[in-house]
Amino acid sequence: MVCKFGFVIAIIATALAAPAAHAEGAPEPFGVWQTQAGDARVKISKCGGGICGVVVSLRDPIDPMTGKPQVDNKNSNPSLANRPIIGLPLFSGMQPVAAGKWSGQIYNADDGGTYASSISVTGESTLRVEGCVGALCGGETWTRVGR
Repeated sequence: MVCKFGFVIAIIATALAAPAAHAEGAPEPFGVWQTQAGDARVKISKCGGGICGVVVSLRDPIDPMTGKPQVDNKNSNPSLANRPIIGLPLFSGMQPVAAGKWSGQIYNADDGGTYASSISVTGESTLRVEGCVGALCGGETWTRVGR
């Protein structure tokens, strides 16, 4: 009877530990990622209960038209149109919705728009970033360049 009881305890302990191990092993997006086009790098970090993403570098940090650092000149809000692209926050309200997946909004400096978005870690060094305008959705795959 003692052997059977020990076996049952071992099974229960394994079953209880499995969800914790799975949660700890869930993919995390934290680190620096390069956009699919290679034109920017974004640092993703913890932000409250969710994640934040900030532009940390650009392939072309200087605007060839002005000779000055790139700014958010596509933003329709005049008070934001002169803020530097480097340091620009891209994500807002990004909260976890599943293991390795977050949803919220993403800012697109290319057109000055903010869109519904989801981010999914799809591999050790790949991140799928998707955004939607109404029923039209698109996305790209970012590549990890650092942690």
